[in-house]
Amino acid sequence: MSRIGKNPVSLPEGVEVTIANGEISVKGKLGQLSMPIHADAIVTKEDNTIVVKPADEAKPTPMWATTRALINNLVEGVSKGYSKTLEINGVGYKAQVQGRTVKLNLGFSHDINYALPDGVDAKAEKPTVLVISGADKQKVGQVAAEIRAYRKPEPYKGKGVKYSDEHIVRKEGKKK
Repeated sequence: MSRIGKNPVSLPEGVEVTIANGEISVKGKLGQLSMPIHADAIVTKEDNTIVVKPADEAKPTPMWATTRALINNLVEGVSKGYSKTLEINGVGYKAQVQGRTVKLNLGFSHDINYALPDGVDAKAEKPTVLVISGADKQKVGQVAAEIRAYRKPEPYKGKGVKYSDEHIVRKEGKKK
């Protein structure tokens, strides 16, 4: 049995869950998210918790534990939300948020304009610190990864876009 899958998902106050037609929908203060339920999992709502069980108890597949983890991400997303912090290092490198667009100056001959998808917000706390936030964990991580991919941090001077908790392994440069 899975150690993750057997734990129930507790529902915080203000979160409503609807299970119908092979889909689970979670509604909270930060929005509404839904996802299809995998065929290998049975999802039920009991009191103030959501219980996920394998469809075949004799031969459970890993998808029921994955389904439980995804449901937990939905519940946490609509109640607390997710955020990723990006740091921009380099001379003249900066980010600005203009409405639903992030304008990046990353040393290219042109500025990069990144349009934010629905459900994801960005905030430039400083010109070199960008915070991506939203209710959907996957979307927040995807947006942060796409912005980081424009100029990955290089190992010699550390210039580029990196996650705030990321450690860049530095290399020694040429010796004279």
